[in-house]
Amino acid sequence: MIVKGKVALVTGASSGIGRALARLLAAGGANTALSARSAGPLEQLSGELPGSLAVPADMRDEGAVRHMVEAAYSHFGRIDILVNNAGRALHGALTGVDAAEYRDLLDLHVVGPLLAMQTVVPLMRGHGGGVIVNVSSGTTLLTLPGVGAYSSSKHALNSLSKVARRELAAENISVCLVYPFVTATNLGGGAAARGPAGTDLVPDTAEYAAALVLDAIESEREDTYAAKVPGGRPG
Repeated sequence: MIVKGKVALVTGASSGIGRALARLLAAGGANTALSARSAGPLEQLSGELPGSLAVPADMRDEGAVRHMVEAAYSHFGRIDILVNNAGRALHGALTGVDAAEYRDLLDLHVVGPLLAMQTVVPLMRGHGGGVIVNVSSGTTLLTLPGVGAYSSSKHALNSLSKVARRELAAENISVCLVYPFVTATNLGGGAAARGPAGTDLVPDTAEYAAALVLDAIESEREDTYAAKVPGGRPG
């Protein structure tokens, strides 16, 4: 999909990959609806991007997710692109994972994106189609100690995405997955920047990961991998 003149809704846009992607989309001529929990940084970014819309929302809150999509649609009159990017890290041995924290992670990485897709798909249908990009993780291609909770939540997102891809293909709605490597963002800082198993890794920049997402949008490729992801096929 050519992004110029299109409307893109990006979650997790206040920092990291989402913020870098918002800037790339705006530079390419897209109209951007930006969402994140952090209203201050979100408003600051929106101020940098003329014509953009800031819609603060918590992806763990069903009402907030549906309002986010509806607000973007009401403002722009259409949504051509949805990028489910909001996320956070959770590291540690499985024996020490807190159940409540894991449920919270599943709400953020799985239920929230599902709700966003459910809300945006009827709107995309009304305008002849669209592109949905769900940001996964390269950890889903590996078996790494210390990231089981995080990786399993992204595995669930992968499964939802692949099924949605089949279900929506006939309606001209592409569902794409992007698999970043360890990324130098607020999400990937600290332990993640040292690697899932504590090994020293040189993280990719948020700008590099955002470029992968933009490439997925423009190519509508099913799966796009960071070059450093073991076992992946770089997009």
